[in-house]
Amino acid sequence: MFLPSMKLHSLILLYLLLPDTSGFAPCSKSKCLDIYTLRAKKIARAEKSSTGFGKPRQAPIKNAGKVRSVSGYTGSGTKPLRDAANTFDEIRKKYGKDSTSDLYMRSPLNDVQLFWFVGKVARRLDLNDEQAKGKSVPTEFEAVISQKRLIIEYAKNQLRPQNFGGPYSKNLEIWIAPGDSEMDIVQNKISLTKVEGSTADLSETFSVHDVGFNPEMYVGDERKDGGLRVKRDENGNPRNDVFEIN
Repeated sequence: MFLPSMKLHSLILLYLLLPDTSGFAPCSKSKCLDIYTLRAKKIARAEKSSTGFGKPRQAPIKNAGKVRSVSGYTGSGTKPLRDAANTFDEIRKKYGKDSTSDLYMRSPLNDVQLFWFVGKVARRLDLNDEQAKGKSVPTEFEAVISQKRLIIEYAKNQLRPQNFGGPYSKNLEIWIAPGDSEMDIVQNKISLTKVEGSTADLSETFSVHDVGFNPEMYVGDERKDGGLRVKRDENGNPRNDVFEIN
């Protein structure tokens, strides 16, 4: 049997004792009991959708603590991006470029050969790091996969909407290169590696607090002409010969 709380009981009694302005005759005892029960259930349902008595149990957030949550459009001033950038700075300062991977993005619907530099990720390298939250050292792929949504949203909305947004936004790919290897990439000395997998591949001991993301930002002529981009084949290999810059 449905039993309302004292708070609900008071509200329902007050509601039932209000003058009947509907034009109908007062209800019978049995009819009033039915109305009482119905109204009590309605109020209980309404109260469950707010705080206090009857608040529904929240379902656990999938991958909580493993991915950077992003809701819709993410620009340079949003909290997830700020948190990711601050974590990147802290990790990079502690571990240097060995902790870093460079990020490139490609939209096959825009240009199958063109890979745009979109930033860097960093990951903790020591389980004894007092700032570490996870119980394992993140891999390069985990550093990207756990922040993939954030990276993509930033790249397609802020950095290169003309290449990654709108009709080009499906099947976007992220590729990585060793940290701070921009010059070697430009000179066709190294290849890119495609990041594959999903959040289901993240280790049970992984924590997103152990990785960070530093987004590429355009300055000066880059705002008009664009930043670093290179051409590679389907496997991420250079399409042209190695060359030196004098």
